[in-house]
Amino acid sequence: MSARVSTPSRRLAAIGAIIALVVAVTAAGIALARNGGGSGGHESSAAQPAFDPQQPTYDRLEKITSRRDKGDPLAVGRADAPVVLVEYADYQCSFCGRFTRETQPELVRKYVDEGVLRIEFRNFPIFGKDSERAARAAWAAGRQGRFAQFHHEVFAKLRKGDALAEDKLVDMAGTAGVKDLDRFREDLNGSDAEAAVKKDQEEGYALGVKSTPTFLVGGRPLAGAQPLKEFEAAITQAKAVKDAAGKSGK
Repeated sequence: MSARVSTPSRRLAAIGAIIALVVAVTAAGIALARNGGGSGGHESSAAQPAFDPQQPTYDRLEKITSRRDKGDPLAVGRADAPVVLVEYADYQCSFCGRFTRETQPELVRKYVDEGVLRIEFRNFPIFGKDSERAARAAWAAGRQGRFAQFHHEVFAKLRKGDALAEDKLVDMAGTAGVKDLDRFREDLNGSDAEAAVKKDQEEGYALGVKSTPTFLVGGRPLAGAQPLKEFEAAITQAKAVKDAAGKSGK
């Protein structure tokens, strides 16, 4: 691994234990989501306090993990949006699919389209080779500007095992509007796709991410396919923190 990749990884690992603890305490539903039990979310907690002693950690985490690359094909929303939601997901994860189908469209309509939120996707395959192949395929679709369409096509229903075989992924890419399917297949199997997926995985593992879906909203962890209101509360709070920092000149 090059020094350019390892240095951020060490910085992430330095605060990863804190983030893992916050996730474990505030979102125990992450284990249920992985095992297919429960609702994929926990009951809404009390309103967040005006001052959160963990805020400096969230601020550092937001700076490290939010790439804000204008050319990122695996992101939607303005690069300079005040709040960034980072999602770590696996294409065989049923609750990742639920978020994509039910919650993300509402977040896009209410926050992304208004310039408040940017969503950055991270491939975090944890269920073996089929998940890794699908992750590389998503990256390959992004190379032709069709990541979002491919992402929604794969998550249109729960797909596992042979449903994510290479030929099936190529068929879904065609449905998603990927024009050059030969290039798509080549990119899917290329070293660049493997390296991109590995980079996302290493970022997640350095943070202590163990299950999917896991989110960071303005650097604040949120685990599992939570109800829309949980995301709305997290976005509102993150936006308020940014607004307050702007007024104070920080």
